Amino acid sequence: MLNHFLQMASLRALLLLLCSAPTLVGAQQSSQLAPAKQPDAIVLTQAADAAARPIPAQARAAGTTAEAVPRTEAERQLLSTYKLRAGDVISLRVFGEEDFTRDKTRLNDAGSVSLPFLGEVPVLGKTVSEVQDIVTSGLKGKYLVNPRVTIWIEEYRPFFVNGMVERPGGYPFQPGLNVRKAVSLAGGFKERASLNKIFVIREGDPSQNPQKVDVNTIVGPGDSITVEESFF
Repeated sequence: MLNHFLQMASLRALLLLLCSAPTLVGAQQSSQLAPAKQPDAIVLTQAADAAARPIPAQARAAGTTAEAVPRTEAERQLLSTYKLRAGDVISLRVFGEEDFTRDKTRLNDAGSVSLPFLGEVPVLGKTVSEVQDIVTSGLKGKYLVNPRVTIWIEEYRPFFVNGMVERPGGYPFQPGLNVRKAVSLAGGFKERASLNKIFVIREGDPSQNPQKVDVNTIVGPGDSITVEESFF
């Protein structure tokens, strides 16, 4: 009697298992086909990465590029009074007008930039702000309604280091430059260099007389530094 009861219980359990099998298989297939939902944290991270990607150059507004913005306070102060001369390299943009773009134009002794409609625009001895005003005035009304002109210096004209330094010669000027930094760009002082006999001839000095300076003296574009030899 007991054996018969156990057999009947086993048979009932087997029938229940067979009936539930299709449901389990369907649920498993559904879970395999359904796309996995990404956690919210991953989605947010992907969105942040997309926002952080750089904007293509074509999408940036001309005249607001990073090149046009002075990078340091020293450069901002310099540009307010800096006079353009031969050897300076400038770029010019007019917003929305590619024909007026002039990239990395090195000024020669003539000191002018050729532009459509305006011809040769003189820039020698003028500040960046003054040149912007000249170009804006020349274009406004006759050719463009409201020209937005941006000019910036790509490379300053060189200064020169001579005498007891490792690599004498000319080097592109940098805002905030002093004698010590200038000599470092030239490879540093030689062993016999005299730190008490350093002279500078200023570019704008009509007399061109050497001035005795120390290593902390500010150097300007076009200046010539001479480090003399020590005999002791």
